[in-house]
Amino acid sequence: MARLTALSADSMEGRGTGTPGAARARRWIVRELEAMGVRPLGASYEHPVAWRRRGSGDSAVAVNLVARIPGREPGGPVLVLSAHVDHLGIRNGEVFNGADDDASGCVALLEVADALRRTPPRHDVLLTFFDAEEAGLQGARGFVAQPPLPLARIALVINADMVARQDGGALWVAGTAHTPVLKPLVEAVARHATIPVRLGHDTPGGKPGDDWTSSSDHGAFHARGVPFLYLGVEDHADYHRPGDDAAKVDPQFFGAVAGVLQELVRAADAALPSLPPHRQPAR
Repeated sequence: MARLTALSADSMEGRGTGTPGAARARRWIVRELEAMGVRPLGASYEHPVAWRRRGSGDSAVAVNLVARIPGREPGGPVLVLSAHVDHLGIRNGEVFNGADDDASGCVALLEVADALRRTPPRHDVLLTFFDAEEAGLQGARGFVAQPPLPLARIALVINADMVARQDGGALWVAGTAHTPVLKPLVEAVARHATIPVRLGHDTPGGKPGDDWTSSSDHGAFHARGVPFLYLGVEDHADYHRPGDDAAKVDPQFFGAVAGVLQELVRAADAALPSLPPHRQPAR
């Protein structure tokens, strides 16, 4: 909760892409990673990505953060953990702090990183903190367009976006409808969770907004055939509102979500070699 409060504080100015607040948030995350001893992938944590501003079409630069936790068996398949740093910034004088969306995912990744550092995974794990998600997944799209390692090595992406609010009563995990081999893995973790964990929100043909397949950064990977699991909660009254603050988060629920994410990561790490190869989704 201390991390969530810090990353979603007014001083971060809503973390709008290309703003001083976004740069301040990135520096905060980098300091947390450095304090843990989690090093960047390559020479720097920062990976700039060109993007287009909605409406104006003007070009700008977004900045993803990418860190690596070495596995005991490097060189094989890679697991990507993702969350997005950016939010809506300041609008009409109000700060959109985005505690749930998606400071919560970034903080959950930091908690998992701390655990992985203490007990290393079997395979390499990339921690990706994407920029410009709110502008159309542009940070993630830039990553898959010019990946810092061969895309074929990424066996699975686990994306955490909006994982702190318990208003809907459950944590949802999407993605198993597209990669059924992942369903038993998620179900096994769900059985031992202290909060309700439900599978779904990943099949077309339902009511508008019910299919989350392309609703966050995992969508950029799915478009390139990379399997995904997406952890999130259903929309609440403060979704994309200035009231999305850390004070409205239930610490017990959020802590349990971080535990579920950690267990999923451990289970997925063990299962990476058995996952199917990438295949381009049907258009």
